[in-house]
Amino acid sequence: MKTMMAPFVLSSIAFLFSSSVYAVPALKLNLDQTTVSGLSSGGYMAAQFQLAHADWVKGAAIVAAGPVYCAQNNLMTALDHCINKVGSPIPLADINKQLKDWSVQGLLASEAQIKQSKIWLLHGTADQKISKEVADALHQQYQQWLPAAQLSYVQDKNFAHHMPTLAEGSACDTSEAPFLGKCNYDAAGEALKFIQAGLKAPSNTSDGKVYPIEQQTIAGDLADTMAEQGYVYVPKNCEQGQSCSLHISFHGCNQHAEAVGMAYVEKAGFNRYADSNNIVVLYPQTRASNLMPMNPQACWDWWGYTDANYANRKGLQIQAVVKLAQSLQSR
Repeated sequence: MKTMMAPFVLSSIAFLFSSSVYAVPALKLNLDQTTVSGLSSGGYMAAQFQLAHADWVKGAAIVAAGPVYCAQNNLMTALDHCINKVGSPIPLADINKQLKDWSVQGLLASEAQIKQSKIWLLHGTADQKISKEVADALHQQYQQWLPAAQLSYVQDKNFAHHMPTLAEGSACDTSEAPFLGKCNYDAAGEALKFIQAGLKAPSNTSDGKVYPIEQQTIAGDLADTMAEQGYVYVPKNCEQGQSCSLHISFHGCNQHAEAVGMAYVEKAGFNRYADSNNIVVLYPQTRASNLMPMNPQACWDWWGYTDANYANRKGLQIQAVVKLAQSLQSR
């Protein structure tokens, strides 16, 4: 095992060291048409973030996740009916009432703003980590808010629990690190085509760069449960001063850079479209912790390990990622 892992670890360390000497260039970034995506806990986070800020975050692509606020600030509830089983019914009516109350209080975007969103959902038939009943509940949740033309649900593909790609990662019917699936399916592209108007074909070659960003320096205490560094992919056109939009992609549990190196950042599929569509891609990162909070798999907070506001605008991680986005705009 040591012999197999050493080259991967060393190459990741070498990348991080070589990248750290470069500062993110000045960017002309228009945040008004921002989109987000995420896998598993990152899917939960993408949905939370988009609902919180649908006034400027116009769409979300969510892979293998359940309804927003499914856990209702309780880990045992999360384990009971928000992952791979539904031990008790998911109380969608109660959950949606809480979300409506937050919207009225200004803790989520208004219902009118949410109604303008475009949402793309994916659940694989071989996924054993998130049950279809849980994924279906997310689809049902969005059906109450969105016109049918603005909601897409892909549920007929034999994908395991991972981010499906054209040719990156493990076998399509397995779920293992780095949780990319070699499925001959461009999930990133299919998602972006739906949530971003007028998307151009992907670039055949990458001309952009991945830069580290100092998350805890930028966001301060808000980023205490996040890694010191996140990453941002900047296409050459954006680096040279063209106006660009932003896409934020949230990794899944056990998929942060400390665990899988740059696999998700470089190979999930979004960067190919970023080059040809003038999109800067932000890849925020969590960190693993065993105590205060208990988050050994470096998941995004979708059950309340930061505080009770984790799923609205006051959520610490949501606020931190907003600051990361704004910092890119101000550079």
